[in-house]
Amino acid sequence: MKSLTFFAILAMLGLLSSCAHIDPHPMDMTSAIREAKTKEDHNALARHYEAAANAMQAKANEQKRCLAEYQKHGYYYGRKTIDVKEHAQALVHVYEEAAEANMSMAKSHRRMAEEIR
Repeated sequence: MKSLTFFAILAMLGLLSSCAHIDPHPMDMTSAIREAKTKEDHNALARHYEAAANAMQAKANEQKRCLAEYQKHGYYYGRKTIDVKEHAQALVHVYEEAAEANMSMAKSHRRMAEEIR
């Protein structure tokens, strides 16, 4: 019975992941960074990284709201409440780290743009 449930869940996850919308990256970052020579190039990269950082922070904030809901109404989720809370906390951590990394890259490109005369 457990193996049947496992395979059913695995099949559902496979179906859901195949239907997920994958947002392709709007620009080739490797070549954009390699070819950045002017102040405008570095400022454009900084704006891109700032936008990515803001998006990651928005996702972290959404997960924080979900986590607050899980903590407030844990009884809705039964035995899985702890798993759901831990998952939300992990996502908050991952999104906040991504936001910090993107802001670091943005600051780096802002400094590079300042150094170019």
